[in-house]
Amino acid sequence: MKYLRRIPVLIPALCTFLAFFGCAETRSNAASKKNPESEVTTDSKTALDGNGNAIYAASYQPDRFDPAERVTRSEKQWREQLDRTQYNVTREEGTERAFTGKYWDNKKPGTYECIGCGLDLFRHETKFKSGTGWPSFWAPIEIERVETVSDSRYGMVRTEVRCRRCSSHLGHVFDDGPKPTGLRYCINSASLEFEDDSVAASLEQ
Repeated sequence: MKYLRRIPVLIPALCTFLAFFGCAETRSNAASKKNPESEVTTDSKTALDGNGNAIYAASYQPDRFDPAERVTRSEKQWREQLDRTQYNVTREEGTERAFTGKYWDNKKPGTYECIGCGLDLFRHETKFKSGTGWPSFWAPIEIERVETVSDSRYGMVRTEVRCRRCSSHLGHVFDDGPKPTGLRYCINSASLEFEDDSVAASLEQ
């Protein structure tokens, strides 16, 4: 009976463990089975410039970005701005469960912005179907818009991805992505806000 009493405590802990390890585990499974070139879901022939940044159609103009600019808020202000999941992911470096985020299967053309400060981070042209259950991109809009730090939590070494302007935790980047970068930015939906191109165009008219 004493073991049965522990079940309600063990289940949440197990779910947390699986969420944190899920991205890395699915990464190795996907990498062993996939043909990276066939995974790209957009028809765009997006290329890279000399600085390693994706080249987009002239119709898309990224928002103004100053690498030296920083957005800081108090913990109270972050909690007021973000819902519980968004706060856990971006401020506590949490991970949403695979296949539960609202953008993992989003195929609409548009821009993925930081939920914390609104900075344009990713475009649909670099989004691809990774099979992991998280939104996956082979490049940010500009490399300078994100920063990476080593993450050695939970017994493994990964590369964490953060928004450079407000330091929100976004996810992790792995080296099993498609061409042309070979990278997979595994990003939590809860850290993003999506701006549909068609909606943005109608507002400009």
